[in-house]
Amino acid sequence: MIETALLIATIILVILTFVGLYRAVVGPTVEDRMVAINMIATKVTTIIVMIALLQNQKFFVDVALVYALLGFITTIGLAKLLMKGKLGK
Repeated sequence: MIETALLIATIILVILTFVGLYRAVVGPTVEDRMVAINMIATKVTTIIVMIALLQNQKFFVDVALVYALLGFITTIGLAKLLMKGKLGK
């Protein structure tokens, strides 16, 4: 029963990830694209954790944590780029 619920939730998240991808490509402003990319990273992290639960593999949780950290660093970098126009000093 739990496996079925996780599988259905994973499929729904994959569909929502493609909706976010559409927003990232078509988004009217750069800020909309940045939020969409952050949303995609969060959903992919959640999908990886759900796959870890379905496959009973703890290694995938470590991969999800690294992916979440990379997504956070990317978001901070893009925000700094949008605010100041440069990434360096």
